[in-house]
Amino acid sequence: MSVELPLWKAISYFRVLALCYALLRYFNSYLHFLHPVAGWIFLGTLTLWTLASTRAFANPQRCTRYVLGTDLTLAVTGIVMSGLTDSPARISHGAPTLPTIWAAGTVLGFAAKGGWRPAAASGSVIGVANILGHGGPTGDNIHNIVLLMVAGCAIGYVIELARASEATLTRALQVEAATRERERLSRDIHDGVLQVLALVQRRGAELSEGPGSGVDFAELGRLAGEQERALRALMTGGPLPAQRAPRPGTAEPPDPDAPHDLTALLRPYADERITLSAPGTPVLLPGPAAGELAAAVGAAVDNVRKHAGERARAWILVEDEPEAVTVSIRDDGPGFAPGRLGEAEQAGRLGVSQSIRGRLLDLGGTAELYSVPGEGVEVELRVPREGS
Repeated sequence: MSVELPLWKAISYFRVLALCYALLRYFNSYLHFLHPVAGWIFLGTLTLWTLASTRAFANPQRCTRYVLGTDLTLAVTGIVMSGLTDSPARISHGAPTLPTIWAAGTVLGFAAKGGWRPAAASGSVIGVANILGHGGPTGDNIHNIVLLMVAGCAIGYVIELARASEATLTRALQVEAATRERERLSRDIHDGVLQVLALVQRRGAELSEGPGSGVDFAELGRLAGEQERALRALMTGGPLPAQRAPRPGTAEPPDPDAPHDLTALLRPYADERITLSAPGTPVLLPGPAAGELAAAVGAAVDNVRKHAGERARAWILVEDEPEAVTVSIRDDGPGFAPGRLGEAEQAGRLGVSQSIRGRLLDLGGTAELYSVPGEGVEVELRVPREGS
């Protein structure tokens, strides 16, 4: 929502109320004017123009420079006519002009449209007309002109600040959206493409050492390794790749709005090495939260199978609490030394930082990893029900 629209509507309402005030003032004093009919003709014209331009002053796109120019012309005309139709005695005693405070709406329109500089210019034109056409440089005239200039310039300056702030906020939101999209794509790429390329590279090197079959497996592995490194560089600092459909198995559940049983999504990860322990009743979470949490658990299980060794076992424990759902993944592998995760992230290996921690951060949850060399690894994933 634009911060300008409420101000434009306020200016539109102000012009109508100021017109009513000008009509009441003239109705109470028109008998004292030298030419009251001319005053009524001007106020009739002013009424028609104000009503016709109400919609234009309520929207910055409709309020063009031609509308503002017409408005300024009517304000100056009314001020000059006041000096011709009113008596000199009344003018010298501080009688108001025909448009009275309606002229301030013109200055506010210039301020909202172009900032404080156009507001100062239009206020100066009205001030000169007031001095030359209605009473000269009297104390009341100078006082009213100063108030008009201060109000117009202040509103114009505030509008300029609001526009700059809105533009800065828009750019920040765009950067945040691009960053989130990059992280989402990085997680998806890590869960599928990078792991497949790494497997092809390893298997290609192994097969190249065996009996030849007419296929250059070493070259295949080398090409797969090059593509893996290129993808890692793209994920960490390159341009944002085009969005693609989520990969089956790690995407959100088919119906994002319906609650899903987290236990059912985690059951495919259990096998002879992975033990799943969960409550007997369904652990329900909103579709996107359940899918992302299951994908984070899958990334942790992949790390166990890849790094913990062929004989290592792992246990998945699901805890269903009123405030949050907690999933713990623990293995009996060799563990890792402190600082190993930071080194892996700097090398472009984003399995933990993106596929696990990034997903939990997007859900408003937390991901904690605990490891001591020789004592395995424990990953604790916690998703608050309210945040998800």
